[in-house]
Amino acid sequence: MGQKIPPRANRLGVIDDSDSTTFANFRSGEFAGILQEDTTIRNYLKKKLKNASVSKILIQRKPGQVQVGIVTARPGLIFGKANEGLDLLKKEIKSMINANDLILVVNVFEVNKVDIDAQLIAESIAQQLERRIAFRRAMKQSIQRAMRAGAKGIKIMCSGRLSGIEIARSEKAQEGSVPCHTWRADIHYGFSEAFTTYGNIGIKVWVNKGILEPGEKTRPNIKASAGRSEEAPAVAA
Repeated sequence: MGQKIPPRANRLGVIDDSDSTTFANFRSGEFAGILQEDTTIRNYLKKKLKNASVSKILIQRKPGQVQVGIVTARPGLIFGKANEGLDLLKKEIKSMINANDLILVVNVFEVNKVDIDAQLIAESIAQQLERRIAFRRAMKQSIQRAMRAGAKGIKIMCSGRLSGIEIARSEKAQEGSVPCHTWRADIHYGFSEAFTTYGNIGIKVWVNKGILEPGEKTRPNIKASAGRSEEAPAVAA
């Protein structure tokens, strides 16, 4: 089971929490609309901030308030000059929310260690493959940087028409320990796709940050709050 689904799905409620928390009335069918709004916001932000190295997007809904947290390695690209970029982003997100009386708060968080963030590693390898860098070289360099940054183990898998060959295959590289079946193992998972002239290449990354003690929660890879659109509690990570 640990090999068939993303590691985080097994660890939700054990050592990790969801990226979305919602206050909704299930009987009235309100949850379905909120779920669709969250999906629209996530897809828009991932496309809009493609070059900002976004690790994940946190959405927290409270009575009368919606908090959106953007975890990124390059917060300067989001803020822009005099916070113009952040203000424009807030207006566009506000238009996607049906309830106009809700208060929208957009927070920006900076990634603490980029080299051990599974999602950013996958996106970095995808960008290198699109620039026609050899996949083995890209995988090896990412593994070396992650181990130097303090990871206990890392596994990377690339699947597709690697090097432009006619038959698609999967290549895997691993260093250290990545125990996917150990629920207390703090394993982070990332996925990205490289769009090459030969077709799409999928990249999966597993990063092991160590074994947690009983009752201990995973530690967020966040340095500090880089800024926010207005005074409000920060989104829980």
